[in-house]
Amino acid sequence: MRPTGHADTFAEERLPAAGAMPELLLRQLGYPQWLNAATELLDRRALSDGNRRCILTPSGDIWTYDRLFDASNRIAAVLVDDLGLKAGNRVLLRAPNTPMLAACWFGVLKAGGIAVTTMPLYRAAELRVMIDKARISHALCDARLQEELDSARAGTPDIRTIRFQEQESSPDSLERRMRAKSGRFENVRTAAEDVALIAFTSGTTGTPKAAMHYHRDILAICDTYCSRVLQPREDDLFAGSPPLGFTFGLGGLLLFPVHAGAATLLLEKSGPAELLEAVAKFRVTTIFTAPLAYRAMAAAWANYALGSLRSCVSAGETLPKAIWEEWLSKTGIKILDGIGSTEMLHIFVGSPAADARAGSTGRAVPGYIAEIHDGNGYPVENGVIGRLAVKGPTGCKYLDDPRQASYVQNGWNYPGDAYRMDDEGYFWYVARTDDMIVSAGYNIAGPEVEQALIAHADVKEVAVVGERDRQRETNYVKAFVVLVDGCPPTPEKAEELRDFCKSRIAPFKAPREVEFISALPRTESGKLQRYKLRGAATSKEGTAI
Repeated sequence: MRPTGHADTFAEERLPAAGAMPELLLRQLGYPQWLNAATELLDRRALSDGNRRCILTPSGDIWTYDRLFDASNRIAAVLVDDLGLKAGNRVLLRAPNTPMLAACWFGVLKAGGIAVTTMPLYRAAELRVMIDKARISHALCDARLQEELDSARAGTPDIRTIRFQEQESSPDSLERRMRAKSGRFENVRTAAEDVALIAFTSGTTGTPKAAMHYHRDILAICDTYCSRVLQPREDDLFAGSPPLGFTFGLGGLLLFPVHAGAATLLLEKSGPAELLEAVAKFRVTTIFTAPLAYRAMAAAWANYALGSLRSCVSAGETLPKAIWEEWLSKTGIKILDGIGSTEMLHIFVGSPAADARAGSTGRAVPGYIAEIHDGNGYPVENGVIGRLAVKGPTGCKYLDDPRQASYVQNGWNYPGDAYRMDDEGYFWYVARTDDMIVSAGYNIAGPEVEQALIAHADVKEVAVVGERDRQRETNYVKAFVVLVDGCPPTPEKAEELRDFCKSRIAPFKAPREVEFISALPRTESGKLQRYKLRGAATSKEGTAI
């Protein structure tokens, strides 16, 4: 029987069956049987060097490690003493990227709870799915976002909820309750394999799934990708666009800087313009954002003093070679491309800058192994396209979900990506396995066509999908294109884009149809939702040509 510090074992009881679990590679990391990730990350740093800056805000507020430690202790005490939290209860966290959200996250782990951090823009219907799936018992919510949570909670009055960022006069605010606590809290003794967080997938293919991660997993991504690929320094300042509810953001904007003893600048508004301004004003050294943002920032790079920047990480979607090369030519910095997933917690394929290659996702992160498999789970020869298969210290553990059988097979994690690997161990993205288009007998990777089109100066965004030609009983390539501001969507422009595509890749891969639209459907974390485009009728703004 597995050891646990949880009184409420709801999450552990809904882990996949032993035969459906991923094989975990842990020997090199050597974690003890009992650990609390908040103790290992935050407390050790605060007790050894608490005066260091930890979290900055755009308004100039600075939280030291001591201040974050004190706040998270007080929050943990509020949860346990005032709200009756039992170890293993699930706590929903709802806020933009702020120091209080970071303190709440660590406070939940200290109290032995399971953090379920949500995206700020989620609406009541989306929150309701999470509340029901994770059986939420408590919620800590930024007062500015309480309306949707209140709607989602209708019919579930027993969820103990406290708001923060309220007016000082509020008698029941989290801050008021925190002031009544001493700032001392003895962290709950949790097992390394106790569930510490539940992260919901961003819904790029439909219904979100709940991925569970242990306390040990949180340390594992810090000791692998952070330490061995990113290689941060104590004087670094992190910033970026992903919310902390997205595991890319949780790692890149909170866990990694704390693990390194560095600092993070948390931005509530983090579009390309705000990110550029923040880098220039605060001398940010390390940014985490998506490929589209790098393209927008490259266009405006010359308008800002950005000499402090030295590390740039991209994930969430494949990074087009054209954007990588444009960024390098303008900044002299190689973007660290990587592939990760909510199911694996963070990046598992990606190389440090010295080894980065244009167009390649990189090599397997040290601590992980990655292979290319055929449809039967057998390795293929180098250069052959197949399914990406991964093992490491983290792995997919869905909460009570039959889709576990698709993601994990024979101990391997299959994220759903088609790749090829070269003789030097570099991985080259081809497509999502469901984004391969079979047309007239040819296998066409949608992202390859996207990479060709995005290189055109008039293309701001593009998504390529397969459409069904029912008369000919075959598929054809269709491109949804967002043009740069001021560029008219005309038949001539569509033909120009087709010719441009044909000049860069085989002509049979060029889109038969181009539809101009105002924006592509994306999740809040920025991932493209191609499934919404397949078979979709022309939008009101769209022009199909």
